[in-house]
Amino acid sequence: MNEAYSNLKLFTCNSNPELAEEIARHMGVQLGKATVTKFSDGEISVSIWESVRGRDCYIIQSTNNPVNDHIMELLIMTDALKRASARSVNAVIPYYGYARQDRKAKARDPITSKLVANMMVAAGIDRVITMDLHAPQIQGYFDIPVDHMLGQPILTDYFQLKGLEDMVVVSPDHGSVTRARNMAKPLHVPIAIIDKRRPEPNKSEIMNIIGNIEGKNCIILDDMIDTAGTICNAAQALIDLGAKSVYACATHAVLSGPAIERIEGSVIEEMVLLNTIPVPEEKKIKRMTILSVGHIFAETISRVYNNKPVSSMFESD
Repeated sequence: MNEAYSNLKLFTCNSNPELAEEIARHMGVQLGKATVTKFSDGEISVSIWESVRGRDCYIIQSTNNPVNDHIMELLIMTDALKRASARSVNAVIPYYGYARQDRKAKARDPITSKLVANMMVAAGIDRVITMDLHAPQIQGYFDIPVDHMLGQPILTDYFQLKGLEDMVVVSPDHGSVTRARNMAKPLHVPIAIIDKRRPEPNKSEIMNIIGNIEGKNCIILDDMIDTAGTICNAAQALIDLGAKSVYACATHAVLSGPAIERIEGSVIEEMVLLNTIPVPEEKKIKRMTILSVGHIFAETISRVYNNKPVSSMFESD
């Protein structure tokens, strides 16, 4: 046990135990003794097998598919730790599900992202540590502190080492322009913007491309890859308009439905993803590269535990 974390307990539920193990290794601690199972009727059962009285507890749990089960696991473990007299319960949520339901897109729509935040606060979570929320303003849905990590620096470092020439960072929509600029700045390259429309969920139409991409090695940067329709359509449009090659990268590998089939049939040279969501073996393909966020979350947990600033981790010179 690392004496520097004598009052810290690290737990995991079922969404991403591999990442939890990696974070624990980086910190030099053992994962707490707990089991998360289901009763015969489908109800979730959580058991904590060691004392947490007076401890600062951190639960590592992405809320990916099956999203509702993973949310309930997190809420129930929080309740168990609170009732066991933990001093604090901090939710480490590398991928925050329901983030795309962050506003009323049409009349009578729910704002489910806010509802989930309310549930987490009501359960007793004292702090949230997450990465690349679909909309950064979701931080304001929580009435508790939120530490918002960025996956883009990991992706930027990867492409910096790759040494591609004539690069352009491409934003797949207007909402991702800031993220694209943050990647382009340390790479000292320009950006381009894809103007798209969504006629319905999980479908997109490309209207125009703003910026010079002819003869360029394009890097499309997004926060997540879900069904991969947007990213594959964007890649094809870039090639059709004269791009030399197209790489794609994103923080969250949601990879729903036809995503893998679309990526394999696309013009994308390489798909670079982070491990906020575990990618099952059957979805790992040759042109896919998965980078780890374990060291980022380990350092963040360490800084939060020791009351040190987190923002300096992402401040550029």
